Amino acid sequence: MAAGLATLGATTVGELLRHAPRRYVRRGQASAAQDLDEGEWVSIIGRVARAQMIQMHKRHGEFLKVTVNDEKQSFDVSFFHARRLLKILTPGTRMMLAGTVKFFREQPQLTHPQWLVLPEEGADVDKVIGSPMMTEMYELERRASGSDPSRPNPLLALFDRAIIPMYPATSSCQTWEIWSAVRRVLDLLGPLPEALDDEERRTHGLIRTDDAIRAVHLPDSDAEIAPARDRMKFDEALAIQLVLAQRRLDGRTDTAPACPYVPGGLEERLLSRLPFTLTAGQRDVGAEIGDDLGREQPMSRLLQGEVGSGKTLVSVLAMLRVVDNGHQCALLAPTEVLAAQHYRTIGSMLGELGTAGRLGAADGATGVALMTGSMKTKNKRQTLLDVVTGEVGIVIGTHALLEENVTFFDLGMVVVDEQHRFGVEQRDTLRRRGRDGVVPHMLVMTATPIPRTVAMTAFGDLDTSVLTELPAGRRPITTTVVPTGNAKWVNRAWARVAEEVAAGRQVYVVCSRIGDDPDAPAKTPAKAPAKKKGNATDDAEDQTVAVLDQYHELLASPLGAHRIAMLHGRLPAEEKAEVMDAFGRGEIDILVSTTVIEVGVDVHNATMMLIVDAERFGVSQLHQLRGRVGRGGLPGLCLLMTTSAPESKSMERLGAVAASNDGFVLARVDLQQRREGDVLGSLQSGGKTSLHFLSLLDDADIIADARELAQQITAADRTLADHPEMDALVDAILVPDKIAYLDKS
Repeated sequence: MAAGLATLGATTVGELLRHAPRRYVRRGQASAAQDLDEGEWVSIIGRVARAQMIQMHKRHGEFLKVTVNDEKQSFDVSFFHARRLLKILTPGTRMMLAGTVKFFREQPQLTHPQWLVLPEEGADVDKVIGSPMMTEMYELERRASGSDPSRPNPLLALFDRAIIPMYPATSSCQTWEIWSAVRRVLDLLGPLPEALDDEERRTHGLIRTDDAIRAVHLPDSDAEIAPARDRMKFDEALAIQLVLAQRRLDGRTDTAPACPYVPGGLEERLLSRLPFTLTAGQRDVGAEIGDDLGREQPMSRLLQGEVGSGKTLVSVLAMLRVVDNGHQCALLAPTEVLAAQHYRTIGSMLGELGTAGRLGAADGATGVALMTGSMKTKNKRQTLLDVVTGEVGIVIGTHALLEENVTFFDLGMVVVDEQHRFGVEQRDTLRRRGRDGVVPHMLVMTATPIPRTVAMTAFGDLDTSVLTELPAGRRPITTTVVPTGNAKWVNRAWARVAEEVAAGRQVYVVCSRIGDDPDAPAKTPAKAPAKKKGNATDDAEDQTVAVLDQYHELLASPLGAHRIAMLHGRLPAEEKAEVMDAFGRGEIDILVSTTVIEVGVDVHNATMMLIVDAERFGVSQLHQLRGRVGRGGLPGLCLLMTTSAPESKSMERLGAVAASNDGFVLARVDLQQRREGDVLGSLQSGGKTSLHFLSLLDDADIIADARELAQQITAADRTLADHPEMDALVDAILVPDKIAYLDKS
């Protein structure tokens, strides 16, 4: 059982007890199954509505088809070689099922799942009737009870309670196995430590942690569940906020280079040569960053900005202020395509102000360098020399900047673009590159908006600036969902591509994967370049259209008369740069690409994007992708081509993208659909989240209360030496390795 629990992230008693039930079932009731996703492992409780043997059409034999209803929907359940079950699974039988859910014509199906017949209230239970795994489980539990026949069997105890918890489970660890382990632990465990004193509990209206954990897993009534969950939520929020509060205090002791505004410097000279005026938002955010840079305390600021809101320009002005004060800046980008795009954009923006050491450079100019992993040895060696001697003021690069052999002359500021693409340890590497122990200022940028409560939890030690205003001339992008089942709509979509190219515009066609064989012929006819219709299966990835296939299909279609190129991550760096440069110069009409063009790519003449297999992308990613079009003052169009069923969750997601251009609205939709399961993991450690009870979207008040208490405690007791129970709470919820990640972020 321990191995199975480990697959759920429960390797300690504390982790097991904080593995939250997903829902509860009342005795005699069905389960009211959760919203289901294709391929998800589910556990349900329901009653048999009908059972019958069905003759198979395509091969010899028959199977038992059972329809099981819970309070929300019905499930078609199939058992093979199961005529004996026909006498057991009779109409009205209450049973538990666990298996992988699939859909056929939107009807949920379970094929040969694990099963267990549940006795009715008051029934005398002397054995378990179910699948082999369940009967084996029963025997193990019976033997575990030892020689005391009066000791209740944890598995049978499940039937004795009025309220039964249902846990998130997997094929390796069933919900009843989790229940059994929790019961056994709680039977043996004494009172759990309490982190809050009586006054703190009264102030926040909370019950004790020990009472909360027992009520979460063993509630005697519905009234016990909500207060128990509230305490568990508060504990999670408090653990995170304590670490963040400690981080904020630690940062106050670090020293950074003070970088005040320098009259007549590069920052002022760039502002004077811009062919447009800054938006009010850019001016306000620039002032906030400028105030931070003027202090000797390291800046730690998160800059959120809508796609196309001008974050890059704001960051460049900030970097020039640091350069004006005699220090260097590093801009860290997640991909070579984006790093090269930043290099071209910043170089073009600065002109002779960024060509120090070259003929025609302006007086007082700085140097701008690019460093990527695929650079030739000679070029990389020269760049490393320019960085260590201080010849360049701004170095732009990918993970290559994090290598040990990269030494800065005097690093004063680090800008991390699309921060969610980097692990915490990677960002921390550049923080240690300051001169003589001085800590560089840090500006973290993202075009994926983060709701306030998420930012407050995951980035609680960062000051936050937000750019929502778009520069003058930017027009909203029109987005339309194109179901591939509608041939007229599909044909019209490709006709729009032709019309856009005929008008002298450029088009992106985005696919979800590269493809395996560069020489493979097109998989589908040229007039139907979307994936084939059919039910989702385990080889769903093989049914999606790859860049390589899409490229060949377009070449073979009437669109092949235009200039078509492809771009993906497996191309050599030089070839990727050549393709992007050619697309930027207008020498390519249609670019078939993966998501390497998701962020930072800025081609003003690109006005249309067609995303194939759009259901394969998340909400925020779709918003990012479509932000690549309509950047030159011309109307933008984005078509989301999909095979999703009309009432599916993926179609709901695509509809939300089509209905709004507001990234903050879509960020909330994205988090709701992802159930916030990877928020802390993806933003901090890259692992699984520690949040089982707390909702970053819905529990703003709890987070704010925990934040206030954490600040009060750490202000007087930075190390929590006088609050050992709180220190233990942090360990129990975040576990040491995740605390280490948080400390570095």
